[in-house]
Amino acid sequence: MVESITKPIISATEADWSREKSSQWWEPSCQLLKSIRNYQKWQKQGGIAGYILCRWNVIQHRFWSVVTATDIPLNCQIQGGLVLPHPNGIVIHPNASIGPNCLILQQVTIVADVKIGGHVDIGAGAKIIRSVTIGDHALIGANAVVICDVPPGTTAVGIPAKIIEKKDPESIIKIIEIAEKTAN
Repeated sequence: MVESITKPIISATEADWSREKSSQWWEPSCQLLKSIRNYQKWQKQGGIAGYILCRWNVIQHRFWSVVTATDIPLNCQIQGGLVLPHPNGIVIHPNASIGPNCLILQQVTIVADVKIGGHVDIGAGAKIIRSVTIGDHALIGANAVVICDVPPGTTAVGIPAKIIEKKDPESIIKIIEIAEKTAN
C-alpha cells in the first residue's frame, strides 16, 4: 500500500492503450476515442481507401459526439491511454495537447494552447481557461478554474485554482504508519 503512494504506477510517458479498449460495444467514450483514432490513422494513410474510411469515421464521430454530448474535434492532439469515465459535456479545443494516460471527468473545458502532461487527472467541472502547462502526474480538483501553470506532481484546487503544497513521500509514509498504529 505504501509503495503505490511513493511512486506513480501509471506512466506519464508511455501510453497504456488498454485503458481505451472497450469490453463491450456500448461504451460511448471508448467508441468516441476509437472514431477519433481511426479518423487520424486513415487521414494520415491517404488514398481512396483512406478518404472513404475517413468519411465513415466522421459519421461515427458525429454519432458518438451526440451520444456523449462532447465537443472533442477529430483533429485534436490526444496521446494514448485517455480515460473518459463520464464524457458528458467535455469540451477540448483542437489546439490543446493532452499527454498519455490522462483521466478527464465530466463537464471539463480545455481551451486553445493548453499543454497537459502525462497521467494528469482532471476532476469534474474543471475549467482550464488560459494557455497554461500542466505537468506530469498533476491533479486538477473538481470545479477548479486553472489560469496558471501547474507544476508536475502537484494539485490545483479552487476558483481561481491555487497550487496545494506538494507533500514529500516520507511525510506521507509517516502519516500512514501513525494511522495504522492508532487503528490497531
